[in-house]
Amino acid sequence: MKLFRPVNQAELDLIQASGMKAFPPRLPEQPIFYPVLNQSYAEQITREWNVPTYGVGYVLCFEVTDDFIKKYPVQKVGGDLHVELWIPAEKLDEMNKNIIGEIEVISKFQ
Repeated sequence: MKLFRPVNQAELDLIQASGMKAFPPRLPEQPIFYPVLNQSYAEQITREWNVPTYGVGYVLCFEVTDDFIKKYPVQKVGGDLHVELWIPAEKLDEMNKNIIGEIEVISKFQ
């Protein structure tokens, strides 16, 4: 499954340090990893949250094996555009092992 993730510069730096192969562990106050299912929603989050808060935001794209991702039902959190997965923080390492290829930066907003 193809997924998208809005990130700030600090998170992108950690992903780049992994060779674009893994997302960093969640912070203690972040119990869930939220990839989104479409680029438009990821861009909306980046423009409305990351840019005002951090001055810059990126949208990443990555693929995860269907065997892993099918364990997590799609969550609709607003309109039809606002769909995401809720992956518990303790499963992020397993998700990273199921990423196919590399995580890609597909857009940048300032």
